[in-house]
Amino acid sequence: MKLENFTPFIGEHCETTATGSILQHIGLNLSEPMLFGLGQGLSFIYWKMKTMPFPFFGGRIKADEITKNICFNLNLKLEMKETTSLKKAWKNAIEALEDNKPVGIKLDCYHLEYFIKKVHFAAHYVCMHGYDDENVFVVDTKPQGSAAKTSHKNFALARNEKGPMSSRNLSYTIDLTPNTKKPQDVILNAIKANAINYLNPPIKNIGFRGIEKASKEIYKWFNTSKDITTEFEVCGRLMEVAGTGGALFRNLYRDFLKESYELLKLDFLHKAYQDFIEIAKLWNQVSKLFDDVSKTKDIKYLDKASETLKNIAQKEKVVMEYLLENIK
Repeated sequence: MKLENFTPFIGEHCETTATGSILQHIGLNLSEPMLFGLGQGLSFIYWKMKTMPFPFFGGRIKADEITKNICFNLNLKLEMKETTSLKKAWKNAIEALEDNKPVGIKLDCYHLEYFIKKVHFAAHYVCMHGYDDENVFVVDTKPQGSAAKTSHKNFALARNEKGPMSSRNLSYTIDLTPNTKKPQDVILNAIKANAINYLNPPIKNIGFRGIEKASKEIYKWFNTSKDITTEFEVCGRLMEVAGTGGALFRNLYRDFLKESYELLKLDFLHKAYQDFIEIAKLWNQVSKLFDDVSKTKDIKYLDKASETLKNIAQKEKVVMEYLLENIK
């Protein structure tokens, strides 16, 4: 079976694409930047564990939270289900489809046949909108071809995978409520909440403090790396093209601020939008410098990347403080 009158949401980032597909089906047509902004998605994390070959540079809040924030801000009904049972997990998904609801699915993209580059990442999202005897039909990001299918076996393996950021076969649906809100009525609340969280990180490797830490830690990475060529190239590419919308999600937040200004006509939003134009370009530079490090192994490019990260940390701190000051 396949849902009737279902249209895939075309997006760059997996969670906003999956959630955008669900919202589109229930009549809420929002842009991806608006979804990211209403989801209070902007953040930063520098994460390194002994078991990881190289550090993770993350530019968004933790998995699941963007969808939760969207639904909270717009007063939508979100139902998330988890289970350790593969049978129950499948039942949860098909029951939603039978109720004419597309289903958000969290899984490990490693097992999806249409992924060319096989990397374990257990916080990937797709929107399931149908199945037949052989395959499950999903919506993935634009870089992955948007409309896709995967075998029942691999779908189950992907959903049940363990590891960092994984969940227990998580699925979710979203419904309108009698008091569903309009985006323009909650934009400022979302910006304020995002700014507060960004400026008050619980640990030093998150937010602007995390960017400052990364500017120092990349030297340890460089000096202990077993494969500078691969590690720095892959990290830079992940920041730009692995579903981040480019510039480690800063392009999405930049465009969210622009759209917010067009809706609300508040000058401080336009000023913040202009600031994020520059900030996004600086993140592009960091990605390029990591690529230069991978190709040359010349520390001068690492020095430039470190200085650029310090600059970004300061600029992001200032603009988020500015937004907070202007929202009462």
